[in-house]
Parts: sequence; structure tokens; C-alpha cells
Amino acid sequence: MAVRFRCHRRLLTVAALAVLVALATSVAVQAAETPRRGGVLLAVIGADPPSLDPHQESTFATLQLVAPLYSTLLQTDPYAYPKIIGDAASEWKISPDALTYTFKIRQGIKFHDGSPLTSVDVKATYDKLISPPDGVRSVRKNAYAAVTSVEAPEPGTVVFKLKFPSASLLENLASPWNAIYPKKYLDNDPNYFKANVVGSGPFKFKNYTRGSTFEGERNPDYFVKDRPYLNGYKFFISPETSVRAAAVRSGRAYIEFRDLPNAEVEAIKKQLGDKVAVQQTPMTGQFGIAINNTVKPFNDVRVRKALTLGLDRYTASKVLFTLTGLRDVGGLLRPGTDWALPDAELQKLPGFGKDQEKNRAEAKKLLAEAGYPNGFKLVLKNRNVKLPYQDFAVFAIQEWRKIGIEADHRPLETAAWFADGRDTGSFELIVGPTVEASDDPDLFLRRYTTGDSENWGRYSNPAIDDLFSRQSRTLDHKERSKLVQQLQKVVLENAYYMPGLWWSRNVVHWTKVKNYVAPPNHYANQKLQDVWLSED
Repeated sequence: MAVRFRCHRRLLTVAALAVLVALATSVAVQAAETPRRGGVLLAVIGADPPSLDPHQESTFATLQLVAPLYSTLLQTDPYAYPKIIGDAASEWKISPDALTYTFKIRQGIKFHDGSPLTSVDVKATYDKLISPPDGVRSVRKNAYAAVTSVEAPEPGTVVFKLKFPSASLLENLASPWNAIYPKKYLDNDPNYFKANVVGSGPFKFKNYTRGSTFEGERNPDYFVKDRPYLNGYKFFISPETSVRAAAVRSGRAYIEFRDLPNAEVEAIKKQLGDKVAVQQTPMTGQFGIAINNTVKPFNDVRVRKALTLGLDRYTASKVLFTLTGLRDVGGLLRPGTDWALPDAELQKLPGFGKDQEKNRAEAKKLLAEAGYPNGFKLVLKNRNVKLPYQDFAVFAIQEWRKIGIEADHRPLETAAWFADGRDTGSFELIVGPTVEASDDPDLFLRRYTTGDSENWGRYSNPAIDDLFSRQSRTLDHKERSKLVQQLQKVVLENAYYMPGLWWSRNVVHWTKVKNYVAPPNHYANQKLQDVWLSED
């Protein structure tokens, strides 16, 4: 029996809870059916991945394609978000001082090349994540600041040693991005998995044609008995929302895991009736705009504040929800959770007051004080994925015109968007969402710390770094919540980053797709090991 560390959990919104209860009931009904073996799950996806290495990427375009090919140490329970259960680990225990975590690795796990998965491979994987060699990016390195070492004392045991207690270690270890790699490939080339796949998941890599399709086939040696049910899965790749919706409507694809806008959903339901189902969940993610704090005039806090004051989030919610699913006004953590800023506190911050005429007047005053009484022109870079990137950008551009700001909108292919935003900082403003696999503050807030790879704005504030460190090691839930809210206020008061709206997700699928429950993000529950088709 696993000994579980009691992680503090945030409250789900009432809407989210209702959805999860309904879905749990649906799963119970499905469980009464006898799973059917065979068939290929056909899906659509909105972008090509910049690479296939989930350690180095942070896009659905990578994770949805490769998650079925890999195992992770822990995982989020597919049917009970945010509960954590084992994957490669069968059980674990935590020392009384919370500084040593010991995991037992399941016996009999094989990589797709036939070699056994042991603690040595888990150690090599986390060494890469925690202390990446030169030339290797680790997007989630800061999530493991507490870890001093990962040890493999025997093939079936992995030990994590910490220098201070971590409030979020188990949730970080359950991240679906933490694919376990065979050590021998990492030893030869730590970037090997950017273009190659050798996992131990329920499916094996079959084929990838860039801009077209990605395929996996059943792994007959998967360590979970009698899984997977499917013979394989196949994604059709298109950045066009209408193309993906048409594929679902025609039956060329059975599911869109990320999102389709309400208008497309209604059209599909009208045509197909009870042949399709829709799972709507709030998202652990929001769409906002990264501001390059290192270039003029955006190194001036007055200019940054003016930009965020010019964005009417409350009108945006009404206008964009039907088009994009962007709905909820909030800070840096999901509204309705223990970590979120209360509305009364949020509305005191730049851009969140409800009197938009007052906000615009303040924005124009700040621009004049900064030397731009007539406004100025800027370039807003974006990703060439319409939903919801481009619709959100169009709204923001229209809003900024009201305070004298003219923005040139420049959509980029996914790899170029990541290169300009994350890698080189070659932008003034860029649409940059923050989406994670859980609500955990460590996962969401690390991007606001100095030097984090997801700190696209390239700002540095010692107060933020200190608050992040303190909240990360604080095990008292109420105290941690206070620190998390303080950190949000520092970011928002200085307008280092411009939040937009929190997202709501529509997962549309044919009813013949069984045993898939949509979590509140498009990262978790993507292994597909329990999914089956009632017919081809």
C-alpha cells in the first residue's frame, strides 16, 4: 500500500465540481460496458510540435502527440482530478521530516526497444530535468529547486533528497511532461528525444509526417495487463479551427482533445445529435500577453500599466466566450481556487477595475507622463493558431486603439513563435498563455521568477523570487495562500505580464469513444490506455 503525502488541494469551482460529478457518473456507466478491443482512435490537433521532447516544450502540440508513448513516475488520476496515483512508481513513502521521498518502481516495465525500465533511467531523466547539461533546455527546472539529489540505490528504488520541504513535489512529479527516458540514449545525446521517441507507454511510435499526421500503435508489452484496448491512434494536424471541426463533423476524426468554440460545437451537435458528446470543463490556463521588459518603451512601468489598463477584460469575457471559450476574469491563479486573488483585491490592481472609462483615462495620463501623449505603434506577435490566440489578439488591438496605441499583428508558425518568445526574446509584445496540468502554484508561478525559461518578459524582481521560494516550501495551506496572493500582486502592480481571460474547454467527441474523461486542461489524461471504441 502506498503511503501518500497529504498535499493541500485547492477548491474546485462549483461549475467544475458539477462537471466532474457528471463525468464520474458517465464513467461508472461506461465501466459497466465490456470494453471492445481494436480500432484506431482518430483525432485532430491544431499545430505541429516544435520538437517531440516534452522536457523541453510546453505546448499541447508536443504533449498530446507523445504522451501515449511514455510512462511517468506518478500521474494525475484519469478519473479523479487532482488526485495523484502511481504510474512507473507502484508506491512511495516520505520521511517524517519531509526531506526524503522513496519510490518503488514497478517490475517488468520495458522500453519500446526491449530494455528494462529501472531506477537508473528514472534518475537520468530527473537529472536532465533538474540539472540540464549545456545546450539542453529544461522548462520546469525551477519546480525542483528543493531537490538536492536523485539516487538509485537499487534497480527498483528511486530516492529524492530535499534541502527543504516542498509543498508541491508530488504534483510536480506527477506532471505529464516528465516522460521517463532510457539512460543510454541520454548518455549519447541529451537532445536525442527532440526528434526521436523511445518510451514505455501503452503505445509505440509509428509515423510522423510534419504538417499532416502523427501515429502510434499498440504496445503489446505494456506493463498494465490487457492495455491498451486500441490498436493505435492517429492525429490529423491543422491550425484551422474550421478544418478540425469539419473533420469531427464528418467522422474523419472522432475527437478534438483541446477545444472547439461554442459555435462549432452547436453546429456539430445539430448535425450529429446523440452521435456526439461534449465535455465542458474550466481550464487550468489563461490567455494573456507577455511584455518584453528589456526594450523601450516597455521597460517603463507607466507604459506597461497603460497597456493593461487599456484592456477591458469584462467586455472581453462577453464578446470572446462564444468565439473562443475565454470567459473568466482573474489574476495569475485560476478563479474560484484557494490560490486566486479575491475579486475585491483584484479590482484594485491595474486593468481589473470595472470602470473602463476611468481605466482608459488613467492609461492616457500614464502614456503622457512617459512621453507618449499621442500614443505610439507596437508589434504584437502571436501564434498562427486561431483558437483562441488570434481572436484574443484582435480584441486587444481594438481596445488599445482607444488609448492611442496602434498594434501590428504578426502571427507566427508554432516553432517560430516559441523561438521569438521563449528562446530569443525577439518581440515587443507577444500573446503568451499560461496553461499547466494542475492548479499548483509552483507550476504556475515559476514563470515570474528571475531566469526561468518561461519568463518571456525577462524581468527580475527579488521580491517575486523571495515570495516564490517561501510559498514553495510552506506546508501550511493558509500561509501559503497568503504568499501566493502577495506574489500575484507584485507581478500585477508592476504589469510585468498582462493576463487576459481564463479559458473554458469544450471536448467534442463521437459517443463511440469510450472511457475518456476530460480533465480541466489538455495535458493530463492523454495516455489513452483505457480508451476504447464501441465501433470503428
